[in-house]
Amino acid sequence: MFARKLKALGHHSPSSFDVNDKKQFSSLVVWLEDIKIRLYPINDRTALRDTENKDWPDVFKQYMKDLDCPVNPERKEQVLDWLLGYAVRLEYSDKASQINKTWEEQKAKKQLEQNATEAEETIRNLKADDPNLKAGIMSLANLLKIPEHEDPLLRLHALKALIENKLTAEVQANASSQKKSEIDLKFFQNMKLGFDTGDSAVNEAAKILRLLHVSELRELQTSITQAIVAVQSHTANPKTDTKLGKVGV
Repeated sequence: MFARKLKALGHHSPSSFDVNDKKQFSSLVVWLEDIKIRLYPINDRTALRDTENKDWPDVFKQYMKDLDCPVNPERKEQVLDWLLGYAVRLEYSDKASQINKTWEEQKAKKQLEQNATEAEETIRNLKADDPNLKAGIMSLANLLKIPEHEDPLLRLHALKALIENKLTAEVQANASSQKKSEIDLKFFQNMKLGFDTGDSAVNEAAKILRLLHVSELRELQTSITQAIVAVQSHTANPKTDTKLGKVGV
């Protein structure tokens, strides 16, 4: 009657367990509390572990009451069946949480890889007269206060010079005070693009866009991690989450 649930819980002798054997019964209850349920802190399990005590049946009744068991503790088979079912639910809800967490992490990683691939493809297809490239150059130039010019490529060269000569030096000088989420430009000069568009100005623009994209991906990764942690903290329940219900372990 209990063998399947005992086996699912990893009990050492699921086939030979005898519910009518008082010693086996009490030992199983202690094992379930110590290994699977963990309702009580370790120091509060002393009375339950003292199975030779004549008052142990009363301790067991209180334990089942603390678990909100709806079954009469006097009915051994029914109460043990409920207790094993409760332990199984805790065991597999914990595993389900781990599986869901892994799935969410894999999904986020796949999305990041897809975004990176799309960005790579976009950069590879850039042309010197691409309106998106011109808009990007204008945006970055305005941000860095580069004077306007009718030729976007000249502004791009000015951007390159500013980044290499001024901003890179400032980043290196203030590295200890930089936030991790900021774009690190100190390796810009030695950065390998991985392909050649045939136009040095476009190559430099591609480097800038790649740096900006990497920074955005890092911020996205941080946001995803923070969101997962926040959701876990709000949905946690010690009665259903064994990682939180295992007090004192």
